[in-house]
Amino acid sequence: MLANISVGGQKNMTLNEFPIRNAGGVLSRIVGNAWRRCGIGLVALGVAGCAVGPDYQKPTVEIPATFKEGVDWQRAQANPQGSLTSTWWLAYQDDQLTDLIGKALKANQSIAQAEAAYRLAQATVEANRASLFPTVTAGLSGSRTGVGAGAVGSSTTATRAGVSNSVNANVAASWELDLWGEIRREVESSKASAQASDAQLAGERLSISATLATDYFLLRQDDFDIESLKQQQHIDERILDMTRAGFIQGTQSNDEVLVAQDSLELVIADLQTTQTAREQSEHAIAVLIGVPPGSFTLTPRPDYAFVTPVVPLALPSQLLERRYDVVSAERTAAAANAKIGAAEAAFYPTLDLSAQGEFQHNTLAHLFSLPNRIWTLGPDLAATIFDGGARTAAVREARATYDGDVAAYRGTVLSAFESVEDGLSNWNHLQQQEQAFANIYQRNQQLFSSEHAQFQVGSASEQSLLTQQLTLLQAQQNLKDTQSSLTQASVTMIKDLGGGWQWDEAQGGAVSTGAPSASGPKADPSVTEASAH
Repeated sequence: MLANISVGGQKNMTLNEFPIRNAGGVLSRIVGNAWRRCGIGLVALGVAGCAVGPDYQKPTVEIPATFKEGVDWQRAQANPQGSLTSTWWLAYQDDQLTDLIGKALKANQSIAQAEAAYRLAQATVEANRASLFPTVTAGLSGSRTGVGAGAVGSSTTATRAGVSNSVNANVAASWELDLWGEIRREVESSKASAQASDAQLAGERLSISATLATDYFLLRQDDFDIESLKQQQHIDERILDMTRAGFIQGTQSNDEVLVAQDSLELVIADLQTTQTAREQSEHAIAVLIGVPPGSFTLTPRPDYAFVTPVVPLALPSQLLERRYDVVSAERTAAAANAKIGAAEAAFYPTLDLSAQGEFQHNTLAHLFSLPNRIWTLGPDLAATIFDGGARTAAVREARATYDGDVAAYRGTVLSAFESVEDGLSNWNHLQQQEQAFANIYQRNQQLFSSEHAQFQVGSASEQSLLTQQLTLLQAQQNLKDTQSSLTQASVTMIKDLGGGWQWDEAQGGAVSTGAPSASGPKADPSVTEASAH
């Protein structure tokens, strides 16, 4: 479906030497007459509103009324194209974490790659949309040809000796009429693909920020564990010295010395493992923010207090409808549906409209005159009669692709519900675990205080006090590790829900509900500083 108009001619004069107004009038009449003879083109434009192929309907998905693990599921109007923009990490009240995530969102290479893919998808939409509009080109050429007297006789055509000039100026316009909506279906498909790419970009940003937050909280957990293990190592070394002294004095056996040695070595081994994990978390954070690991260091904070946002009792449906993988899968299915119409359009005939006007003369002064005009006009209607089933196969391929994308979309929604259910289950049990470790820690604080009081009055040995201090340190470490796991679980839930707890209709993004609070009771400073005297 091509409409083409070109006007060519020769010109080699200045504006003062050539009657521009007359030439413009002649040129306008030539082009106007050509288009007036293209009545069939108007008919084509009249039917260009139709587009073959199925119109897209969002695939149906079964949505449960509630979550199994205790959070109500509130049905709401779906927003499959809702992009994700939120600052959920502010709920953790850590300026250093906020700064790191800000750096990662600007410098991370995975985000840069996803952003480039989105810009590529946008360019594809623009390229497809441009096919709906005319294309106009212009050209100017000139030549000077000389033929000698001796060359005339050797020429195969009639040629006269002498010098001739030729200047050609032409303007051409072409337009593909979208009779059956093939181009519009391609635009529809590319727009849906761009929306899927946009969702993937948002998902990459969410994934990077959530990964950084998780690595950061792991690092802060390691900070505390390293400090606690160092204290335990110091205490185990003291107990080993006392046990060896008792063995020399005959009050303790060699087996007790071996047990004390094993306890010390286990703490040393755990310390090495924890230090390795801390260093690797620091390296991972450096890569996420786009800097070499060798030039990046985070100062240890063994007294770090983990903060966990409050999970609401009800969640609106947009939280899963806007998940980047769900949005991307749904938009991919929409793009595949539009491809069906583009494939079906190949069964219909194509109509090419062409019109051309031209002036030819051997002198510039008389170039633009009616006797020198040349014009052609004619439609070209073409249809494929036999192609060996290629078009049918293309339609079947498009439909199969669409069916596969619909299945992928439904599977993605199911996986989204699964991840949320897993996250809620983990959250519920970690809360109970935290409470249990908090109770153990509080009882061991009481036991240590009692043992310390007995040691001061001489009714308890230093070794028994050190042993009780070890138990208290281990209880505190268990509590702190669980608090870290609970904070990391909240990050995972935020990621699984698409970037926040609640959909803010005014902001068009996610916000957290409830004031964040520190997990569990405060650690007793005396535990980290206590020593037997």
